[in-house]
Amino acid sequence: MFYYDSTYILVLIGFLLAMAAEGAVKHAYYKWSDVSSRTGLTGREIARRILDAGGMQDVPIQMIPGELTDNYDPAGRVLSLSQDVYGSDSVAAIGIAAHECGHALQDAQDYKPLRIRSNLVPIASIGSQAAIPLFLAGLFFSFRPLQMIGICCFVFAVLFYLVTLPVEFNASGRAVQILSGGIIPEDEMTGVKSVLTAAALTYVASAIQAMLQLVRLILLSGRRRRD
Repeated sequence: MFYYDSTYILVLIGFLLAMAAEGAVKHAYYKWSDVSSRTGLTGREIARRILDAGGMQDVPIQMIPGELTDNYDPAGRVLSLSQDVYGSDSVAAIGIAAHECGHALQDAQDYKPLRIRSNLVPIASIGSQAAIPLFLAGLFFSFRPLQMIGICCFVFAVLFYLVTLPVEFNASGRAVQILSGGIIPEDEMTGVKSVLTAAALTYVASAIQAMLQLVRLILLSGRRRRD
């Protein structure tokens, strides 16, 4: 039997924000993926140039499958570029590769928010997986302490999303600054900024979505207590 309560509106808002952000990043990515940079440099070549200039010649660059799966692993000190970015000379590929290099530079310079996020990963992962089952069990058995444990677990997931924001914004800022230094033509920076701005929106949407879910859990717990 379907159960409805007014807090579902928070879930709907979060879902719509996430969908809108995902649509924006895909629109920007596909648009600028069709525009080749006049430098003729691929994502991998741009990344190699940035890393070498930053004294990170020992950081390998590998190609991984998938779309927009690009990432930098601080633990393994490996830069991974998706297959569509690794060998592409598009403006979108260059922007994404530079963004991931921004994370590598954060690691090399001991950027504190990146360290905090890395330390939060295992706690946030466990918390996000355990939070809802614990909370629902607390609701089912009308056991408020269990509800509060579930809420506290979810707080760690929210913290992870919030700490992710400055990490991602800073990496994009580094990418724009580096590329604006003459690596690519100035008129192509419009495309780079468009792709990185759209990507940033996905992180903002995820943070808002997590916060709305946290508010919902708190409201549900308070309502059950009054009942």
